[in-house]
Amino acid sequence: MDIQAVAVLFGTFVLLMVLGVPIAFSIGLAAFATFLLFMSFDQSVYIVAQQVASGLDSFTLLAIPFFILAGNIMNRGGIALRLIELAKVLGGRLPGSLAHCNVLANMMFGSISGSAVASAAAVGGVMSPLQKKEGYDPAYSAAVNIASCPTGLLIPPSATFIVYSLITNGTSIAALFVAGYVPGILMGLCLMLVAGIIAKRRGYPIAPRPSTREVIDKTLGAVLPLGLIIIVMGGIIGGVFTATEASAVAVVYTLFLAVVWYREITWRQLPSIILESAVTTSIVLLMIGCSIAMSKAMAFADIPYAISDILLGLSDNPLVLLLIINIALLIVGTFMDMTPALLIFTPIFLPVVTDLGMDPVHFGVMMTFNLCIGICTPPVGSALFVGCSVGGVKIGDVIKPMLPFYAVLVGLLLVVTYIPQISLFLPQLLLGY
Repeated sequence: MDIQAVAVLFGTFVLLMVLGVPIAFSIGLAAFATFLLFMSFDQSVYIVAQQVASGLDSFTLLAIPFFILAGNIMNRGGIALRLIELAKVLGGRLPGSLAHCNVLANMMFGSISGSAVASAAAVGGVMSPLQKKEGYDPAYSAAVNIASCPTGLLIPPSATFIVYSLITNGTSIAALFVAGYVPGILMGLCLMLVAGIIAKRRGYPIAPRPSTREVIDKTLGAVLPLGLIIIVMGGIIGGVFTATEASAVAVVYTLFLAVVWYREITWRQLPSIILESAVTTSIVLLMIGCSIAMSKAMAFADIPYAISDILLGLSDNPLVLLLIINIALLIVGTFMDMTPALLIFTPIFLPVVTDLGMDPVHFGVMMTFNLCIGICTPPVGSALFVGCSVGGVKIGDVIKPMLPFYAVLVGLLLVVTYIPQISLFLPQLLLGY
């Protein structure tokens, strides 16, 4: 490992981040500075540009803009309200029923929209006033919303798994999608357990028993939005279309629901939705392209394999090494958003877990779960900021109520890490993985 290259790569990256340079440019410029150690200025410019362009030249990546567009259409199309109504029926008879409704709605809406931040804003924006009216502590309500909004990043379709597949040179997206179901559902159920215990101790109300007619109406109202998951995952598992083609199907389906069926969006609103999706997509893709260049720079400096040798030299016990990796990722997640963390640290840790005999699909689920916790933690957790904003509470006030949720999430992370079948059972059963 070239120590000088390591110092230049990470030193430049950290310095630029501290100076407030956008993370995509920080990544790209750090890679450029590293290449300058090995070649001329012109060659460095050429290879960085080449890596960015070739990294984005992928049919798989087309799924990201389509899923982002589908998510934005759903955000504007009244889908969240229909899912919240269903969640009220499902969680209505449990202690602190509105808290359970919040978790269930985040699980459903997050999996459809593919965005934890969108889920926190849409679901939290509706649930916070209702919970305040029922006498819930606003900090507790915000904590429930913040902790549960990332569940949709594990329950497919998930753009995070698409990015991971690209970084790992083609890990099966279908297997990753299916593998996320059980951990994502377990994550939601564990959060509901904690929320229920706290709600029972505080004496939060239980919702009145819904009538049969109400149950039927609310269920039917959510059938079409939830049908997106069935269509997308059924098509992928059945081999009808690829994940990329499924993303295009998702756009057509959500357009039909929002514009034709529910009429929540007019044709005149579509250009602004498409523009918003294009801006979001450009940010994500620029970050991916620059991260591909950084991965190449790390390979030049032999960093991934050097770190692999260092970690394997610390211990030959897989349990210890996986614990070290999890701790490192939890620390990374406190100051780095999910996508850049995934792009930077997957090439570093994947060779280590591969040497341990860990399946890439299992590692992808573990890493995504780990970084889901990161977006809920200070100082830069995006879900934390949005959840506090829509809940009308200060970040300092919500940290204490978040502690029980952090504890159960970290505990479940270790369970998912050390029991591979939690992630691999469904891919093996449904796909013969």
